[in-house]
Amino acid sequence: MFRPKLSVITIVYNNARDIERTMLSVLNQTYSNIEYLLIDGASTDGTLEIISKYKDRIILISEKDKGIYDAMNKGLKLAGGEYVLFMNSGDEIYAADTVEKIFASADDADIYYGETEMYDQNWQSLGQRRHRAPLKFTWRSFIFGMSISHQAIYIKKSLTEAYDLNFQLSSDIDWIIKAAKKASKIVNTHTYVAKYMVGGMSKLKHRQSLKERFRIFSKHYGLLPNVINHGVIAARLAFYYLKHKRTND
Repeated sequence: MFRPKLSVITIVYNNARDIERTMLSVLNQTYSNIEYLLIDGASTDGTLEIISKYKDRIILISEKDKGIYDAMNKGLKLAGGEYVLFMNSGDEIYAADTVEKIFASADDADIYYGETEMYDQNWQSLGQRRHRAPLKFTWRSFIFGMSISHQAIYIKKSLTEAYDLNFQLSSDIDWIIKAAKKASKIVNTHTYVAKYMVGGMSKLKHRQSLKERFRIFSKHYGLLPNVINHGVIAARLAFYYLKHKRTND
């Protein structure tokens, strides 16, 4: 039976409200071969006290960092698993048997992925993401946007590189594309694998996030194709909002 070690990495800073919910979604998995790393940015709001309740079951680093992706790089450097998964504070692994199902879906894939259910700040379901996971995923699958959530993709650590700190809000897109370029076996699990809380820094700094995404897509797909693809993205987005506005009227 294929039971590789999975390193789950949670980064957190001052999120006492949500951190335990995220942690329990990892610690309560039926799959036993999980290493859980908490990378805390020196929280001061009680987050550390909550984390410390589970200190015997986790690896904890608590110190100031240079931002989201610096913290993620710390976790990636420490990770000892064959696969890595980033499950940030406020998000959850979908169900207690999710990891079990993922590794039972196929042996020794380079990447496993699935669907994400969206939740609001009050943890009320908003349904499936507007960008659904592609039936088949390759490094070219992001040409019209990030179609797989960062929390919904399990990647062999040997394929990963450090996050590029030149991107403060969208480096995860660059990171996934680079890993996918090296992958030969990518498996769609055809199931929900993550719950994601909407918001975060990329929403608060939306313009900067969009600029970074444009640079990343231009780097990987070429400037002219990226300009054309963004025209398609804009048209699809306009159609989506018009359609849903009519539905809600």
